[in-house]
Amino acid sequence: MNQLFAERLNSARMMNGFSLQDLSDKLENRVSRQALHKYENGEVIPDSDMLNYLCEALSVRPDYFTRETLVELGEISFRKIENLPSKEQNIIIERTREVLERYIELEEIMGFSKSFEQPEMISSITSIEDIEQVAKKVREVWDLCDNPIPNVLELLENKNIKMIQIEASVDFDGLQTWINGKIPVIVLNKAKLKSSDRIRFSAFHELGHLLLPLKEVTEKLAEKYCHYFAGAMLFPKEAVIKEFGEKRTNISIQELGLVKKKYGISLQAIIYRLKELGIISAYYMSYYFKYIVQMGWKVVEPYEYEGKEESNRFDQLLFRALSEELISLSKAASLDNMKLAEFRAKTMSVG
Repeated sequence: MNQLFAERLNSARMMNGFSLQDLSDKLENRVSRQALHKYENGEVIPDSDMLNYLCEALSVRPDYFTRETLVELGEISFRKIENLPSKEQNIIIERTREVLERYIELEEIMGFSKSFEQPEMISSITSIEDIEQVAKKVREVWDLCDNPIPNVLELLENKNIKMIQIEASVDFDGLQTWINGKIPVIVLNKAKLKSSDRIRFSAFHELGHLLLPLKEVTEKLAEKYCHYFAGAMLFPKEAVIKEFGEKRTNISIQELGLVKKKYGISLQAIIYRLKELGIISAYYMSYYFKYIVQMGWKVVEPYEYEGKEESNRFDQLLFRALSEELISLSKAASLDNMKLAEFRAKTMSVG
């Protein structure tokens, strides 16, 4: 018990980015840095009053410290990780772990054991065309045809890929890994990915890292391949040709904007895709990118994609478990990492 509490306290502290002294300060010096050190070494267990103070300071519920659902994260691949200090990396990793622990515990309560069915993959990549074929294969296996995908996050959740969105440093885009060696997970940064089209592209980019054989390629080339994969998943080759034809020498911004609104892919990604498929020249792509910069559209583009990117699977499972009386109201609140009063208000607002 002491060791479990010690490990959970250490994880919660790192999740919040606190040093021992930071946590002592947050607790208004109700407990010293030295005493907290003893807690984390498993030498002492705090009393119930101090446990409540710790929960408040660390934004967790009391059963967080006794939760036995363990999530072992595999090798983690961050995008732009070189810009992140270790403190920020730990915050992201521990926040991810905490959300996943609650998610997996809920699934265990519900008796769900569906595993991810990985589409058959190629063993190596020799050209961009290989990436095109992988995306086509995934779309075929998932019965997507060449149609626009209305909700990428929901699609991936339905394929048993855990989709987690957290608030993190703006230098962090996303990560992907495997839970306990068998469950794929993709984490996206809500603070950085403001628009739906960027969320969609980043989700498929991270999926590329999970599915493609990238161990033998450089990091730069892996990023290029995953970018290409994301574009091919959002806007398949046959759909591109249907919308634009096989060769173009001039395309209006209005035409690009309407395709963006239909397929949920950015103007810049569309232009890059047109060039890679040989529909426009590299010169014309360069011209359009310069135009986008001149118009101030590099970060915030016109023609906003109106689709909503979200997955309600966790909440759906939570309220199902509650309705079937598999969990109490207080347990549901804990799984949602909310105080009981807050969760009651949430249940009243649903509808």
